[in-house]
Amino acid sequence: MFLGTHNPKLDEKGRLFLPAKFRDRLADGLVVTRGQERCLYVFPMDEFVRLAGQMQQAPTTSKAARDYMRVFLSGASDEVPDKQGRVTIPAALREYAGLSKDCTVIGTGARVEVWDTAAWNAYLESTEQAFSDQSEEVIPGLL
Repeated sequence: MFLGTHNPKLDEKGRLFLPAKFRDRLADGLVVTRGQERCLYVFPMDEFVRLAGQMQQAPTTSKAARDYMRVFLSGASDEVPDKQGRVTIPAALREYAGLSKDCTVIGTGARVEVWDTAAWNAYLESTEQAFSDQSEEVIPGLL
């Protein structure tokens, strides 16, 4: 399970050091793709394959399903971290997420998200109050 917040730097070649605690799970390969709210999603290869298989079950008659799969899968890039634990983020994905040198990497359970640090801070600030004010059950059975 991926947890926590980390602040690695993106180097001039578009490589990002994966947090040490995430490296073992991602060492055999990963997929990085467009995420929602202009971040990137990073999945271990086996989790991505499982997720893509579930997507394939969606009816092709659903425009929303087609649209989602197109955006999600067309941006996907399979990568293998190097011996130092760095992974190359393709230029198109860096542009999509507005990544600069300062990045924030968060664990969200089954996936990792990569954010431009300024965008992450703005997102967190804009959602913090709603998180605090939440009075009804958002995730059934959680609270």
